[in-house]
Amino acid sequence: MRTESVALKTSIEIARQKKACIIVQEILRRMREFIDAGISTAELNTACRNMIDAFGVTAALKGYRGFPGSMCTSVNHVAAHGVPGDYRLSTGDIVTLDLCVEVDGWFGDGAWTYLVGTGYSDRIRLIATAWKAVSAGIHAARAGNTFGDVGYAIKRAAKAGGCRIIERFVGHGIGREMHEEPIVMNTGEPRSGMRIVPGMVFTIEPILTIGATSVRVLQDGWTIVTNDASPCAQFEHTVAVFADRTEVLTFSGDDVARYIDFPPYF
Repeated sequence: MRTESVALKTSIEIARQKKACIIVQEILRRMREFIDAGISTAELNTACRNMIDAFGVTAALKGYRGFPGSMCTSVNHVAAHGVPGDYRLSTGDIVTLDLCVEVDGWFGDGAWTYLVGTGYSDRIRLIATAWKAVSAGIHAARAGNTFGDVGYAIKRAAKAGGCRIIERFVGHGIGREMHEEPIVMNTGEPRSGMRIVPGMVFTIEPILTIGATSVRVLQDGWTIVTNDASPCAQFEHTVAVFADRTEVLTFSGDDVARYIDFPPYF
């Protein structure tokens, strides 16, 4: 079925897609063990790749439009698409790992921001606000609401935490393809935009910063950084909409609403 160009999934199809999402969830949970001062982002990528191989699934980002890593490793002022390399984490750094895998033709996508050791109070606030923003978006992503409701909820949570949304980045539908319709904006107005209906599966993934929201792409053609070097944080979840609930496929077995003030680090 399709509605307004969005491919709707059946319950059976969502169950199949959930397998990929659970693997994303598990890898991001295990990656927490590797986040420590001194480790390089290339070594983080190797750890991720080893787990992907152990699960026997496909690293969807590897080779995607030429991307060299199995996941994105975005440190501090890198807003998105950080390429794994020689940089070694230091105490106080924040790093976002963004991962997508394919299982039997279905894609799962997620991202998590981690703190290395102890951090500055503004970075802790940034991480907490990024978590609250994605949680607010998930709460608003209900059948009968609109995508404007989702963006408005995210925007309010970001503002309440004294952070800004980098509007260049959006969420997206996901299923048999890594990127599908609809586009999920991280700002919006209540009751505006496309209506959310059962069968939709999409990501919610706002990127927040404590500084200016202007960004630029580095010479590698991938790494996107804030122009004023302000740090960024992001949490991304894949969600599936049912008539009576919205399920967070990348947070299976737990409830996002349990963690009000700060993300669990599993």
